[in-house]
Amino acid sequence: MPRDVAITAFADRDPARPVIDLGGETMGTSWSVRFAAPTSCDPARVETAILARLDTIIVEMSHWRTDSIISAFNSAPADSWHDLPDDFATVIMAALDVADRSGGAFDPTIGRLVDLAGFGPNSRRRDVSPAAVAMVKNTAGWQRLRVSGKRLLQPGGLSLDLSGIAKGHAVDAVADRLATLGIAHALVEIGGELVGRGVRPDGEPWWVDLENPPGIALPRLRIALHGIAVATSGDYRRGAHSIDPRTGRSITNAVRSASVIHRSAMLADAWATALTVVGPEAGIDLARREGIAARIVTDREWLSPALVEMLEY
Repeated sequence: MPRDVAITAFADRDPARPVIDLGGETMGTSWSVRFAAPTSCDPARVETAILARLDTIIVEMSHWRTDSIISAFNSAPADSWHDLPDDFATVIMAALDVADRSGGAFDPTIGRLVDLAGFGPNSRRRDVSPAAVAMVKNTAGWQRLRVSGKRLLQPGGLSLDLSGIAKGHAVDAVADRLATLGIAHALVEIGGELVGRGVRPDGEPWWVDLENPPGIALPRLRIALHGIAVATSGDYRRGAHSIDPRTGRSITNAVRSASVIHRSAMLADAWATALTVVGPEAGIDLARREGIAARIVTDREWLSPALVEMLEY
C-alpha cells in the first residue's frame, strides 16, 4: 500500500460514476486510460486531449521521427546550443540526475550504441564488433552534455535516446492533463508503465499486479496505485535490448525484470532501467541507498527495503 492516503480523494468519490476505458497506440506500443467519469464528461473530448498531449511529447522526444526535436539535436553540428521545450527540459534534467546517481547505469546519450545493437531507428548501422562499439562509445557519455537553463549543448557526435524515461514522463503528463479536465480518479498506462490517481468509484485504489517473467514461479505482487506509479524494465518480451552504457553492450547479468514504485512514473521508468543494468545485488544496494521501492527478478525475487516497508504498511 502507499504510505500516504489522500483523504480528499474519498471526499470527492462518487460510487455512481461510470468507469470509462480509452486506449490506442503510441510510442511504438499501446496506451490505456481508465477513469471515473465526472458529470457531463465527454469521452471523445478526453480522448482528443490525451492524443494531443502524447503527440506533443512524440514530436519532441521520438528519435524514430526525423522531424522531432531530439532528431534535430542528434544531427546538429558540434558546439551548437538548442532551446528545449518544457517536456524535453524536464526529461533531460531528470535523466541527467539519475545518470549521476546511478553511476552511469542509466545514460540518455546512448543513441548510437542502441543503433549498433540493432534496436534503434538506424538498425542498418548494426555492428557489434569491439572496434565499432569502442569508437561509438567515445561519442557517448552523459558527462558530455551541458545544460544552461532550458538550453542544451550538442558537443559533437552525441546521440540522445530517451526511450528509457520519456514513456514514463508521458504517463505522468497524461494523468496531469486528465486532472485539468476535472478527472481526478484515473489509471493511466503506456507500454506497461502505470500511474494511479485518486480511487475507483467503489473506494478501492487502482490495483495492479506486477507481471512475472515467463518460467518464473513467484507469488503475485499486487500494488495499490494511489498517487504512485510503477514501471518495469525487462528483456523477456523484446530480447536483450537493454544496453549497459558503461560497456556499450547488451547486458549479460541475471536480471529478468526490474520494477520500481515511485510517485513519478518518469523516475520509476529511469530507475527500473538503471537497476536492470547494474544487476540484482548491486541493484538492491543502489535502491537501498536511494530509498527506492524496487523488485528485481532473476531466478528468484529481490525486494528493496523501501518496498518491503510498503508491503508491510
